[in-house]
Amino acid sequence: MKWSVSPSRLEGSIRIPPSKSHTIRALLVATAARGESRLGNPLMKGDGASALGAAVSLGALSRQEGDNLYITGIGGDLSGGQENIWLGNSGTGLNLFMSLAAVGDRARRFDGDASLRSRPVRNLLDALTQLGASYTVEEGSSGLPFRLKGPLQGGSTTVTGLTSQYLSSLLFAAPLLPQDSVITVNDLHERPYVDLSLWWLDRLGIRYETVRPYECYRVFGRQQYPSIDMDIPGDFSGATFAAVGAAITGSRLELKNIDFSDPQGDKAIFGVLENAGVKVERTASGAIVDARGVVLRGLEIDLNAMPDALPAFAVFGCCATGETRLVNVKQARIKETDRIAVMARELSRMGADVRELDDGLVLRKSSLTGCDVHGHDDHRVVMSLALAGLVASGTTVIDSAESADVTYPGFLVDYRAIGADISCI
Repeated sequence: MKWSVSPSRLEGSIRIPPSKSHTIRALLVATAARGESRLGNPLMKGDGASALGAAVSLGALSRQEGDNLYITGIGGDLSGGQENIWLGNSGTGLNLFMSLAAVGDRARRFDGDASLRSRPVRNLLDALTQLGASYTVEEGSSGLPFRLKGPLQGGSTTVTGLTSQYLSSLLFAAPLLPQDSVITVNDLHERPYVDLSLWWLDRLGIRYETVRPYECYRVFGRQQYPSIDMDIPGDFSGATFAAVGAAITGSRLELKNIDFSDPQGDKAIFGVLENAGVKVERTASGAIVDARGVVLRGLEIDLNAMPDALPAFAVFGCCATGETRLVNVKQARIKETDRIAVMARELSRMGADVRELDDGLVLRKSSLTGCDVHGHDDHRVVMSLALAGLVASGTTVIDSAESADVTYPGFLVDYRAIGADISCI
């Protein structure tokens, strides 16, 4: 699928889709829990669908009634379900569910699409072996597909912090183990996502101790997850596109279905936009972003805590005066694509003054020209190039646009409703 995008101004209001991060964590907990859980308005396409598939593969039962998804959990019995677990394009789903699978003694085979197969997993696998698991990687593979077998026992383990998902995965599995666990993480990135996981543990009454914040945690074993009943919050990562879109097009836009009391780290993007000169009003149910008459200021933006914002802020950097530096976000190179290299390449095609750093990008205000660009089957790259098309002269054509469904199935419809000249070709 291709999208065609032409210059546009945005106006009106937009409802932000449900959070991928919350949806996958909710599915993980509901799978491990005893009894039936209700998830209201979860993300049911893309990464959410992959995580639901993993839940069912582990033995959970699911049914949907309107906007509600009901999950009957396995209650700690990991002997059922299926041997093969397919995670599609979902790195978060893979990393979180593999530790849960290793709680049991049944061997499971994990696999995914070509993009997921390119992502690193061995460090987490090695950390699981320290807790009692074993694994084998199939011949010719650097990671996926692999076979993983428990049961995990507990004890001490160490994991890299290049992606926060490894630590989160261990934190969610450790309460179910027969022994206590001490988890040490080296050089943790994306700290707010660990805060999000700890928020879940606190909400569920799971007992753990913070030995050293963002470095070492003790999780007590022999615990059980309760069933849950909750509506999935809106996605601040998804809100980034609307907020940056309003900023670069000099528009006023109301964003609905986001809650600033939520622990999601990407809510910090609104403070970044304020520092750039944009007016932001936070409301009880969202935010109003007003960039009418604003001359955007270039900034140095540390994206370590919110790496998913890099593609959108790369487009921002093309529209802000002076120089914009996106730094301390080396982990963006191991997402669905190497987002640092990919955004530099595609924006350069459109005429951007952009330079790669090892851990980010340097951009200067540029006059973008529409052309054919490659979305690289990466949902955030596709949606960010759509933002670039809103401010580029002429027409921008983006391929692999269907990948936006991974986290934002309604992107095309929602953005047309607020004035974007965007269509499917």
